[in-house]
Amino acid sequence: MNNDMRLRAGPMPCEVLQAAGAMAEPLAASAHPAQVPGTGVYAALDLGTNNCRLLIACPSVDGFRVVDSFSRIIRLGEGVSATGCISEAAIERAIAALSICRDKIHFRKAKRLRLIATEACRAASNADGFRDRVAAETGIRLEVIDRETEAALAVIGCSPLLDPKGRGAILFDIGGGSTELVRIERDPAETNADPRTKAWMSIPLGVVTLAEHFGGRDVTRDAYTRMVEEVAGYIEPFAAEHGCDLAGMHLLGTSGTVTTLAGIHLNLARYDRRRIDGIWMEDADITATVDRLLNMSYQQRASNNCISVDRADLVLAGCAILDAIRQAFPLPRLRVADRGLREGMLVEMMREDGALGVW
Repeated sequence: MNNDMRLRAGPMPCEVLQAAGAMAEPLAASAHPAQVPGTGVYAALDLGTNNCRLLIACPSVDGFRVVDSFSRIIRLGEGVSATGCISEAAIERAIAALSICRDKIHFRKAKRLRLIATEACRAASNADGFRDRVAAETGIRLEVIDRETEAALAVIGCSPLLDPKGRGAILFDIGGGSTELVRIERDPAETNADPRTKAWMSIPLGVVTLAEHFGGRDVTRDAYTRMVEEVAGYIEPFAAEHGCDLAGMHLLGTSGTVTTLAGIHLNLARYDRRRIDGIWMEDADITATVDRLLNMSYQQRASNNCISVDRADLVLAGCAILDAIRQAFPLPRLRVADRGLREGMLVEMMREDGALGVW
């Protein structure tokens, strides 16, 4: 399989390489002399509440070319909502995943880096100690970003999937510990202009926190309704102010929830990013797919290759967040994005260096 793949509509997952040895120097967010398209290696790491993801790419004349990637569910935020702390087991899972990321960054000789952590490290009382331990054991120095930065990076990473004939979108990113919503619009007078953020919000609920509170394995329809209502209470003020005048808008979702739903909708034997990223789902398709998931047992969800045991107890919590968003913003279409913060970081760094081609 060819690991060098060109990106306009998003990167293709690459084969996992074998670890290539420890880093000699600590890894931290770095400045870099201006690059020209086609030179330099960039790395973007996103340590979320549920996942650890890495993307390594080189700028090219038509976007950027992905040379390596990594993704693993680590559940860093498991139990944080109850205890206030990142557990020892979660720390060990994170360090194992981050060690692989370090080795890939070293192997690919990436010099321009951004290495971020999100909600679990914002919320946990022992987050500073966790980051110190990560630095000591892996050489990776994590930058904890605020929710506004998280939303802004999601906009940069996903904006190429805006309907080119549309006015804008309600973008949402359902994470493990938080969910961001952004209203983005194009200026009709500016051809090919980047969309502008009109408003944004973040709520401290994601698939991990919601599933831990309501239960994720055996979800009754009554429990599901209560999850939707819980999320709706957080979203309602934002929707009341920014949910009007939706003509020409669509939903644009980035998360494991929406990519999983798309895979189930397409009846894929196993998840295939090439068939998911950029797919449109009609409102009725989403409703039917969520209903299918509600009718599945935990074991049926776990044995489905588009869900797997790693997400089987989280996917319905994600659907509940999605349904609360759909109720607040009743738009007829959803575009699914298998992309997000990592792409946003890469684009931002390459733009800063004057190294990005067309995006």
